[in-house]
Amino acid sequence: MTNTTDAMKLNHLSVPSTDVPATAGFFEAHLGCTVTARTAGAFILKRPGFDIVIEHAGDHAITWPHNFHIGFELPSVAAVHDLYTRFKADGVEISQDFFKHPRGSRFFARAPGGLLIEVNTRADADEPYRGTFGN
Repeated sequence: MTNTTDAMKLNHLSVPSTDVPATAGFFEAHLGCTVTARTAGAFILKRPGFDIVIEHAGDHAITWPHNFHIGFELPSVAAVHDLYTRFKADGVEISQDFFKHPRGSRFFARAPGGLLIEVNTRADADEPYRGTFGN
């Protein structure tokens, strides 16, 4: 890193959607985001430390690259499993069921518009991976 990039932090993620209110509603209802601004073409959602901008795709088809996703981390296996259970009960599309991974337990789901969401924990990561996580 350089002196310039040492202080850099994530500012926002911007993702397209064919249905901005539905996608923003998913983030609000299921991922603890707060909608702070609504315009004709975008909603701005807040998370501690960064924003998520959901922008209308317009006439552009949305084609997500293979395995492109955004990940959210929870502090425990139980918390990940609880959210997985809630997603299933709420009819959220589950792309990959809850499973133990060497880097920690996780599952994948799709938000309205097709964005792939990973929910994971590092609490049960295998020993070789524990030292690889930064602060």
